[in-house]
Amino acid sequence: MNETLVQLRKQLHQNPELSGKEHSTAKRIVEFVKQYNPTEIISGIGGAGVAVVYEFEENGPTVAIRCELDALPIVEENTFTHKSDNYGVSHKCGHDGHMTIVAGLANWLSEAEFKKGKVILLFQPAEETGEGAAKVLEDERFLNLDIDYVFALHNLPGEKMHSIIVKSSFFTATVQSFSINLKGKKSHASEPENGVNPAMAVAELVQEIQSFANPNTNSENFALMTPICIDLGEKNYGISPENAELHYTIRTWSGEVMSTLEDKIKQAANEISNTHQLKAKIDWFEFFPASDNNTECVSFIEKVANQHSIELVEHPRSLKFGEDFGWFSSKYKSAIFGLGAGEDQPALHHADYDFPDELIDTGLLMFKGLITEVLEN
Repeated sequence: MNETLVQLRKQLHQNPELSGKEHSTAKRIVEFVKQYNPTEIISGIGGAGVAVVYEFEENGPTVAIRCELDALPIVEENTFTHKSDNYGVSHKCGHDGHMTIVAGLANWLSEAEFKKGKVILLFQPAEETGEGAAKVLEDERFLNLDIDYVFALHNLPGEKMHSIIVKSSFFTATVQSFSINLKGKKSHASEPENGVNPAMAVAELVQEIQSFANPNTNSENFALMTPICIDLGEKNYGISPENAELHYTIRTWSGEVMSTLEDKIKQAANEISNTHQLKAKIDWFEFFPASDNNTECVSFIEKVANQHSIELVEHPRSLKFGEDFGWFSSKYKSAIFGLGAGEDQPALHHADYDFPDELIDTGLLMFKGLITEVLEN
């Protein structure tokens, strides 16, 4: 295990930053990689993003290896010495480990003797909010790199340590969050007839939205409707409330199913609010398009895993979490794969999760192999 990289991982873990605010994290990455003489470092991509460029002598294919800069608004429960110094923010998705793996490629690339092509190490901001990849793809400096292939990994607790989880087509779900704001009229609790209380509309909406769900993950029409937050009134027993707010996250396998659901939700909100004489407003946010894995890229991943005798797991269906890597798969030949983080590890986004350092070497092996496959073919 490379102690320099383990130390970097722990420093990143100790100094987490939220989506859109990852400027110190980006500086830390730049300081680390610049000792390995990249051709160019492009900072400020899509926010705090960094592209580290290694260009070889002749023209050839360009491959990008992408990781994420941001952490989560979660209070860390771990007590180890590298625990978060930023209270209420912590790396509970393993982005500290993903960054370390990608940064670890810099030393190897500085000594590599590829005759042609270009490698981009992309440190992307704001993955957790679904905004970062889209903003990177709006940056002309990134687009001008003329990328042919993009690869990424995500550690997966619950899967066998060091195993590589692959799937052609959709690897992760399409995810969309939304809120419904209902506005009625406040009154005294003893005279609710003089106001418009949104409680019954909330009850009907919760049931109606749930009726759109299809929890069968084997179905093309899979639809998971998760209530996240419902806010109605206050603990004041003399007031019949006027406002309510419902927050949901929807997950589907395809954008088509998502669009159909959005239409159903709009219709339900309009009909139910009208019935109860309420005004309804819907906001849509944190959209993650499905990561659509390219067949050629998946075959590269499988070939590299087999070359190193790493256990391959063909996943039978898409994973239910969102990943904004889908923005890259809509533009480039790309694939994201899973890296098993251990069957007994705390799950992603849990307060006691920590990225297993032993995965750094496996991730490096995979990415080095993928770069080699692209640049030497």
